[in-house]
Amino acid sequence: MTDGPVVDEPMVDEPMIDKPMIDKPVVVERDREHRALGLMLAPYVLGIVALVLIPFLVTIVMAFADYDLVRAPSWVGLDNFVELADDPIFRAALSNSLLFAAIAVPLRLVIALGLALLLHRRAAAVGTARTAAMLPYAVPEIAYGLLWLWLLNPLYGPINQLLRVGGENGATVLGRTPPQWLTDPVDARAAIILMSLFTIGETFVILLATRRALPGEVYELAAIEDATGWDVVRRVTLPLMAPVLVLLLLRDAILSLQISFVPALVVTDGGPPPYSTTYLSLFVYRNAFEYLRYGYAAAATAVMLLLTLAAVALQWRLVRRLRWLGRT
Repeated sequence: MTDGPVVDEPMVDEPMIDKPMIDKPVVVERDREHRALGLMLAPYVLGIVALVLIPFLVTIVMAFADYDLVRAPSWVGLDNFVELADDPIFRAALSNSLLFAAIAVPLRLVIALGLALLLHRRAAAVGTARTAAMLPYAVPEIAYGLLWLWLLNPLYGPINQLLRVGGENGATVLGRTPPQWLTDPVDARAAIILMSLFTIGETFVILLATRRALPGEVYELAAIEDATGWDVVRRVTLPLMAPVLVLLLLRDAILSLQISFVPALVVTDGGPPPYSTTYLSLFVYRNAFEYLRYGYAAAATAVMLLLTLAAVALQWRLVRRLRWLGRT
């Protein structure tokens, strides 16, 4: 048996695929950077999980339970929320919190913005003025509340003593009785708002840094066009600072549910009757730590969370609407 002729098959070159060449030291260095980044983020992530996420989940679950630290928790469903809806103290706390946010938040932002625009230039004693604007924010909250408890004393407090200057028989120059900061419901609410207007240090610093970071060219162009000071503020400064102002407004709207707690607890103790300065934060504190109604307090906290989400959604829609109007 003989073999047939052998036919040589043509050689076909395989296509060459360019593979990226990565040096091994570069890969090792990148992995090392990733590990270092993970180690730096680990404490923050651990804190978020342990101090924010887990308490949040526990609070949501407790809102549907009855728990007093003595007996085991028992599931009650929506009973806590139904009781909140019928609770006149909760309704008073809710209305007080909304009123505080509606008045204090815009005033705090306007005052901080005014100080930032006033103190952004280098001038004599401007550093002292900036420190004075920041100082109340650095004072511990309890000490700050006790200081205002003395300032607002209706009989011997410096504020009412100053208001009586020029008046007769203990009245003001206008012939009216000085505000009864600690005993009159309207005056007590005004006192809590007044106290919040001085703790704007963080907002002031952010707006000051924002104003100093604005490009100087736009102000040079405004000067060439002979624009007035008000026109510069209205048409140049405020539009450029608008994104930061919106973020600060959003943040203060959320914080307004918290910053009223210490003044209401230390200065007015939630009064004068009937619950004139009882805010949601104080309502939650008393039900949880004085009355040991943890489930009921958790339900009120859930309402605070819903209010926060509603404020965020409302302001986010407002921001989007302003952006749309700006583009058109």
